[in-house]
Amino acid sequence: MASRALVVVPALNEAPSVGAVVQSIRTDLPHADTLVVDDHSSDETAYEARRAGATVAQLPCTLGVGGAMRTGYRYALEHGYDVVVQVDGDGQHDTRHLQELVDGLAHADVVIGARFAGADPYAVGRARRGVMLLLARVLSTLLGVRLTDVTSGYRAVGPRALRVYAENYPAEYLGDTLEALVIARRCGLQVVQVPVRMTAREHGSPSQGLLRSAVYLGRALAAIGLGMVRRWSCEPAGEVL
Repeated sequence: MASRALVVVPALNEAPSVGAVVQSIRTDLPHADTLVVDDHSSDETAYEARRAGATVAQLPCTLGVGGAMRTGYRYALEHGYDVVVQVDGDGQHDTRHLQELVDGLAHADVVIGARFAGADPYAVGRARRGVMLLLARVLSTLLGVRLTDVTSGYRAVGPRALRVYAENYPAEYLGDTLEALVIARRCGLQVVQVPVRMTAREHGSPSQGLLRSAVYLGRALAAIGLGMVRRWSCEPAGEVL
């Protein structure tokens, strides 16, 4: 039986871009359904998403990307989907890579769309890039697979990971990226990456400079540490370490 795929778009105040994102998803992965999780936006995000053809789940309060994705994973599990792909609502993720991420699930449970892996000229500041490289080395060592972009939110998960994440997906800052990979490791899920291109952020500013990058690194290592000591509910085939 063919897999049923759901693209989940966590979105907070993304009215200017979310409609175009939904349209590009429908073009580049036409067999998938799209769920926009409106993270209690104060603008017309939900309206624009529905107008573009997406199903919309509106949260009663702001939960962050992790909480929005947990909602998406539970929706997918309850509605019989086998595959979930996360796409940002701001247009940063190039949806032309969607099929590549889904295809990667033939040999893995989690597929990361990775910058800095040969296909993307995406540029970040020197201090922030150093932090990202360090985090990639730490997670690569923990997972036993070479990863270059462990903070990427452009990801696809298959049936085993979907069941694990619907139960356990962390909502804390950086939990949706770093701690989620620790959960994968502890539950025996296989993680791989595929190179993708991304565009620059359309709003907000990434951590830059030594001080802000040092704070970011400390919070990131704390997220990884929490993932290593918490107890997680894993599939019977996996094991909590």
